[in-house]
Amino acid sequence: MFQQRTGEGPLLLADISGYTSFLQDVATAHADDAFADGAIPEAYRMMSSLLDGIVSAIVPPFTLSKLEGDAVFAFARIGPDVPKGDALLACIRRCHADFGARIAQAGELWTCSCNACSRAHTLDLKFILHAGRFVEQEIAGSRELTGPEVVMAHRLLKNHGAEVVGHGSYALLSDAAVSQLDVPTDAAVPTTETYEHYKPIEVFLFDLH
Repeated sequence: MFQQRTGEGPLLLADISGYTSFLQDVATAHADDAFADGAIPEAYRMMSSLLDGIVSAIVPPFTLSKLEGDAVFAFARIGPDVPKGDALLACIRRCHADFGARIAQAGELWTCSCNACSRAHTLDLKFILHAGRFVEQEIAGSRELTGPEVVMAHRLLKNHGAEVVGHGSYALLSDAAVSQLDVPTDAAVPTTETYEHYKPIEVFLFDLH
């Protein structure tokens, strides 16, 4: 039986903005052709490739916790193998660049040019990086991370980052993550997010465009 254990370190979420509406539009556009014939539209293969690319870019140094629909949730236990400072920002930027390259490649390879599928280039990727203590435990046969800081990391998905930077491609780092991982913030925009049951949290926004 898996034993509960505690840990401390960065909590990373990579979230594809526009994922749900994109797939809904694809499903509607192909309801009478691909889906009706039992085939799967090419857009679904592209979305799988995007998620696979995110995982490949951040694992390691992070450990995959789980896929959450349109997001990848990963974590690390603080130690010598966890990138810090500019190396951490470089890891995030490489993942974002790979995301853009996969979208561009998909657009060159697939044949469908319907209004829904052609919206693939509007997808964005944002990153949420928080840090703190967590508990790793088994729930319904799966290993899950729990704890207040895990909840906060997910709360941070709902933020004002897109309004501040003007688009959905950004990295939001909490003050806790910046402090624990020695991240330079000269190029970031500082702001504050507020959530019920939590004190206001200071965050830093890095434009990835």
